[in-house]
Amino acid sequence: EIGQSLALLLKLNLPAKSELSLYDISPITPGIAVDLSHIPTDVKVTGFAGEDPTEALKDADVVVISAGVARKPGMTRADLFNVNATIVYNLVEKAAKVCPKACIAIITNPVNTIIPIAAEVLKKAGVYDKNKLFGVTTLDVIRANTFVAEAKDVNVKYVRVPVIGGHSGTTILPLLSQATVNGLKLEFTQEQIEQLTHRIQNAGTEVVEAKAGGGSATLSMAQAGAEFALGLVRALIGEDVIRYAYVDNTNGETSPAFFA
Repeated sequence: EIGQSLALLLKLNLPAKSELSLYDISPITPGIAVDLSHIPTDVKVTGFAGEDPTEALKDADVVVISAGVARKPGMTRADLFNVNATIVYNLVEKAAKVCPKACIAIITNPVNTIIPIAAEVLKKAGVYDKNKLFGVTTLDVIRANTFVAEAKDVNVKYVRVPVIGGHSGTTILPLLSQATVNGLKLEFTQEQIEQLTHRIQNAGTEVVEAKAGGGSATLSMAQAGAEFALGLVRALIGEDVIRYAYVDNTNGETSPAFFA
């Protein structure tokens, strides 16, 4: 479900002359590409279906992986591991062969455990570059910005809240002490800090329960994925871009292997 919304956002916002390639095992994927191609932007869209993503991955500079099963009520992100890890493993293995120099951004949960697996797949293929593998945690950032703006009654457009750690429950760490609006530091009571932190950490569950078994956070995740992917594209063409992501942090014996 994330894929179609994400594809629409990218079709609308990618730089002119970009090429957007869609892939899914579902046979409707080429049709989705045709549908998107009727939207008047200077972005070429193609779609591929079936078991082999090779054609979709050819010449890719950025690969965004959102494939996988979604959470249902009562499930944690960790419960998705067995199914989703296999899906991502196979896609990353193919990307390593077809587009070994591409930046790979993974949305699929559980991000905290899937990113290390993707890293091992790329290492095995001999093409691993820790600066080109990203676990997308942007959803935590946009949620933090939104909830803080609501709590402080300020324009969310100008709110910045750093979020570090990981992308699962208590590993999501909003740095409210560093939150700003228009560059000015925001102040919070201890009660506000506790309430905001809890809501940011459990926002995914809030959506899953509100949808009553009908899915997880697909629309907001698509927006987050688009923001991250567009940031990568802008960086590749030379712009100065800052995005938070779950990445390989191995730069010393005391630092965690992966961290956002």
